[in-house]
Amino acid sequence: MTTHIRVISFGYGHSGTLDDDGRTVIEPPTADITLDLRRALHNPHHDPKMRHLTGLDDAVYERVLATPGAQLLAHNAALAAHMLMDQAQPQAVTIATGCAGGRHRAVAVARVVHTLLVDFARVGGYETDVVHRDVHRQVLPSSKHR
Repeated sequence: MTTHIRVISFGYGHSGTLDDDGRTVIEPPTADITLDLRRALHNPHHDPKMRHLTGLDDAVYERVLATPGAQLLAHNAALAAHMLMDQAQPQAVTIATGCAGGRHRAVAVARVVHTLLVDFARVGGYETDVVHRDVHRQVLPSSKHR
């Protein structure tokens, strides 16, 4: 059986609302490791030029990763998941990265974590993927951003 690490980016600000299906209430994902990035990293939402972009866009990605400690945080999360796979040997590990809207900081950090895990997976013998759960949702009002 193949072991697996999944990285999920999400937005805390969508909690309690209905998903696209109109029936499921959105909640933060259940994860083994959760990074709450709302206070830790620069928020591109506050820059009008970046507000409607996402962490999939280079300008936002670079802005988030320019925050002191951002890359080390992502590296440590990836290393922790890799060590969990190596030591505890579960069938699956989930890392969740969350910010206010799930469009900027969470996506950028999830991208870094996933890239690192792809490299680690070559040694660890597991598969990895990334899901940006809320990147397609509407931009939240500034009042929901910290």
